Amino acid sequence: MGIISWIVFGLLAGILAKFVMPGEDGGGFIRTTFLGVAGAMVGGFIGTRLGFGDVTGFNVRSFAIAIAGAVAVLWAYRRLKKS
Repeated sequence: MGIISWIVFGLLAGILAKFVMPGEDGGGFIRTTFLGVAGAMVGGFIGTRLGFGDVTGFNVRSFAIAIAGAVAVLWAYRRLKKS
């Protein structure tokens, strides 16, 4: 996937992660995109290591892995922000 695809994919994953984990943290377009892209990378890394597959393109399995990773990154971000 190209860089634009990763950004769009990350934005969608970040938006859905914030939908799954709503909260009072301020996060605009850039932060949501960053968390989503980071989550897609983390989800792809962990999913590959656990045998679930990797983020290979726009398909349902890759999208689910990216959203799970984005939720994990959002959770970690909130924990670090509290400290």
